[in-house]
Amino acid sequence: MSQSTPSKRNGAVSLLLALSMMLTGCFVTPGQFDSTLTLNRDESFSFSYEGEIFFLGLSQLAMMGSNSEETFEADGCFDEDTYEDRECTAAEIAEQEAEWQAGAEERRLKREQEAKQMAQMMGGIDPTDPEAGNELAQKLARQRGWESVEYAGDGLFNVRYAVSGRLTHDLTFPVLEGVPVPSPFVQVILRDEGKVRVNAPGFAASEGNNPMSGLMMGGMAGGMAAAMSEGANAEESGGAMPGVPMMDGTFRIITNGSILANNTDEGPVGGVSAQTLTWNVSLKTAAAPTALIHLAQ
Repeated sequence: MSQSTPSKRNGAVSLLLALSMMLTGCFVTPGQFDSTLTLNRDESFSFSYEGEIFFLGLSQLAMMGSNSEETFEADGCFDEDTYEDRECTAAEIAEQEAEWQAGAEERRLKREQEAKQMAQMMGGIDPTDPEAGNELAQKLARQRGWESVEYAGDGLFNVRYAVSGRLTHDLTFPVLEGVPVPSPFVQVILRDEGKVRVNAPGFAASEGNNPMSGLMMGGMAGGMAAAMSEGANAEESGGAMPGVPMMDGTFRIITNGSILANNTDEGPVGGVSAQTLTWNVSLKTAAAPTALIHLAQ
């Protein structure tokens, strides 16, 4: 007796992970970056982010998702008694191909549905369109604060963002018109009595050493690491996984307020006029940067 074994067809494992992340809105992550938030006692602020932002739903990945099963590839077979791999017989390959052909229409409809869902999540932009990246760059550039937006291809953008003003309401970065970002990079949350909570959920990877926990816990970078790991396998088997940037950057808070709590390694650095909190962020960063600051004069 014999059984067939599932094959890694054109990186199907990494594509399944990537597409499921896109369809749950989990598809925006930082690459290399430098970011600074300045908070002053008079409730003035400034925030900047310069570096890479990666959109998993764009360009080659979406095209791979549309075309990943256009060509039949037989699964391997193994002996049911010894569990040793063996070559499939012609009859077994023909049976596999017949089953694959029978599911062609279902796969086509599923790809169309996924493409529509991705377009809805990207503000109406079709991620399979070769010009989707440039179109998204134009949408970002017309929003306030986006001083420079350049599309580098394969879902990767080089950006320079800067805003300043007074703390009259909560702040979130990034905010993308028509595009949900379920795990923002930075949040500034105003509390009563002049206190400000700063959270940076987008600057953290997976919890612990399990890359899949990034998906289960809602963190994106850990999931990206898993997708990238599967992408390496896809390349070995002849697939083409677009480059996923490694999260690597620095986030700092500069303030002349009173730092009530923070989770930096070194604590605040500086003198009487202002202090600085610094986080070095990478895929090893398990805990999201956070701080509580009192700004009342």
